[in-house]
Amino acid sequence: MFDGLIRPFRRRVRDAVLAAPISGQVLPLSAVHDRVFSTGMLGDGVAIQPDGDSVVAPADAKIEAIFPTGHAVALHTADGLDILIHLGLDTVGLRGRHFTVHAQPGETVVRGDLLIEFDRVAIEEEGYDMIVPVLVRNALEFSSLRPTDQEHVNALDDLIFVRFR
Repeated sequence: MFDGLIRPFRRRVRDAVLAAPISGQVLPLSAVHDRVFSTGMLGDGVAIQPDGDSVVAPADAKIEAIFPTGHAVALHTADGLDILIHLGLDTVGLRGRHFTVHAQPGETVVRGDLLIEFDRVAIEEEGYDMIVPVLVRNALEFSSLRPTDQEHVNALDDLIFVRFR
């Protein structure tokens, strides 16, 4: 009898899923050998040890920043997630060598659009760690973030499950 009265006051819980921007082995952020990433200073998320050479948009989003060097991209998704994808550790030192950027800041992209290609083998041969932190920079705005339980993902597989407050 009162269900019709109570229903409008129930909070709707919204969920979102962020897809993997690259294929590879899924690792916790604590596995990243850089304190800024491993301690979550820049946000919560996961790391991927890539076995691919391209980064795709993990969701429909606007590109907030994409470094000309190709080592990182920041996105704001249609679901309200602020995402940072950082390709390797200290790879800014390559000054764009081995990276090809396919998108520009301000562009709107759809899930699966190619953002960056890179030569993983050449970068590793130069001594760089190619681990890829995938961070939700505004994680505190959400009630929970849960990484996939898969040990390996292909690009566009489910990677991070987000529950909105």
